[in-house]
Amino acid sequence: MSIALGHGVSDAFGAWRDREHAQQMQRLAGTEDAERKTPPAYTVDALLQNPRFLEVLQAGARTLISINDLFPRVARLVAAHQKWMLTQAAYALHLERDRDNADSGITAARLLKIMRETGAASRNTATAFLAELIAYKLLRPANGGRTKRTRPLEPTEISENAMRLWFRTQMSTLDLLDGGSRVRRVEADPTIFERAQPRVAKRLLSDARWTQPSEGVAIFVWSESGGVILDDLMARAPSLLAVNGKVWIDVSLARLAERYLISNTHIRRLFARAEAAGLIGKGDDGARGRYWLSSRLVEEYAAWEAVKFEALADAFDQSVVAVPDPTAPRIS
Repeated sequence: MSIALGHGVSDAFGAWRDREHAQQMQRLAGTEDAERKTPPAYTVDALLQNPRFLEVLQAGARTLISINDLFPRVARLVAAHQKWMLTQAAYALHLERDRDNADSGITAARLLKIMRETGAASRNTATAFLAELIAYKLLRPANGGRTKRTRPLEPTEISENAMRLWFRTQMSTLDLLDGGSRVRRVEADPTIFERAQPRVAKRLLSDARWTQPSEGVAIFVWSESGGVILDDLMARAPSLLAVNGKVWIDVSLARLAERYLISNTHIRRLFARAEAAGLIGKGDDGARGRYWLSSRLVEEYAAWEAVKFEALADAFDQSVVAVPDPTAPRIS
């Protein structure tokens, strides 16, 4: 999930990221010189066959959760899959804005067009989400537009930093997998992000594997804060390698609700739906807070995340050497 953060986070994240990256690289990639490695081209199948993918997914989930904990109230705005897609689409519109074209940039009409084409959200949902972002000062009116009514919107500094931070965390996850140097390259050349993000948004919004996740993932990510809750559950396990079809975790539903600013009723209903679908369950010994995740849920989560990381890896590779082409297809 993309997370909107406040001032000063980028520097704090940089120091934290470097420390975490060093520790995880030593464990996952040994002592090989990362700079000498050439990251491979990734596909969903290649990612799922990589023996380190599950462990790296857990590391990436922990990174996002740590950032979420710093700014939980703002993060909640984009903690469901539908809002994630709206956020990515809107930001892509911003990056592809042509200042000589009064109709370009983030406008309600253009965002609604994307939502109609992808089926990602209804008109009312998209309109309400834009209003919410404006109210929380994550979007603001930009210069331009033929009239005040058609004036485009643009991200505020908080949103700008947030999206760049989200992208760096995703690059960090890929770096952990192959010992690459994507994060350092993005930090050295910010235009890589500016070219890559619209590519990622366009690809994922047009991929039904991402927009319409399988049942197990969907039960979580279509609910309020469900995406980050699913990340949290996956991050808790010592390993995501199932034993007898189960991965065991310890979790308090009350603490989950408190951490992610949702009601106890909401979290209980979410777990009840997941239990009814055979995705999670309680231990036979009745131990409080002891749950298992089914191997099916882990596999569906990994496959869904692999779709995202395939898109991210490809977008990065294209954007490193890309020269902007004014005739190239855009997000809408």
